Amino acid sequence: MHGARVATKTMGELFSTPRALIGMLHLDALPGTPRNSSSVEAIAARAAAEARVYHEAGFDAVIIENMHDVPYLRGGVGPEITAAMAVIGSAVRRAVPLPLGVQVLAGANREALAVALACGAAFVRAEGFVFAHVADEGIHESDAGALLRYRRAIGAERVRVFVDIKKKHASHALTADVELAETARAAEFFAADGVIITGRETGLPAAPADVEVVREAVSIPVLVGSGVRASNIDSFAGADGLIVGSSVKREGHWRGAVDAARASALARAFRG
Repeated sequence: MHGARVATKTMGELFSTPRALIGMLHLDALPGTPRNSSSVEAIAARAAAEARVYHEAGFDAVIIENMHDVPYLRGGVGPEITAAMAVIGSAVRRAVPLPLGVQVLAGANREALAVALACGAAFVRAEGFVFAHVADEGIHESDAGALLRYRRAIGAERVRVFVDIKKKHASHALTADVELAETARAAEFFAADGVIITGRETGLPAAPADVEVVREAVSIPVLVGSGVRASNIDSFAGADGLIVGSSVKREGHWRGAVDAARASALARAFRG
């Protein structure tokens, strides 16, 4: 029960609710990436418009992510990406009064913190916080020590760090002998503010049993980071937060725009 109270306190401080529904803003391809075709101003305007859809639907927070910047770099990204995301994040914050999160793919966690500090975001989503894994981009090594020292150095201690464990789009053969619960406990020991459980890839749900195992293992918030739909939302009643993208997009695909009807239906299911 002590763990549940710690998680509830953290969620209440960030989102003013013990359980949060968080909407993904998949930004159009940013400057310098192969698929870029829009100005930063146009990308920011679209992100702000979609943030308003989430707000009107009843979501508790939104998070920006450079999802269209494929192929992703491993770790650090260029200063043009960091600068653009800070501008976009500021536009989103002006558009809606919701807490904002930042994720910079792939595993560019320092850059995410810098963006969050610059635009006043409340949290970041980080990959590769503890243990190593092999992703599409190559081998990601853990960065918890360097990342939290960087957070302290730039004065961003108020920005919470939620971390993916055994993350999607990756092989975990290197850590096959480390159970999911053990990975979560390591993230908590290394001072993560919350852990995120996902399915195998974008749009695929996490296993409800995995969520419960991790919830029993740690006292920090446990979030589900992929595959949440109105039809399966009850399976994740034990999660402290749900990060939703694909299922509330047109035709249920992450490449589409946020669909107001889908977003509202999911929010109603969440509240129910």
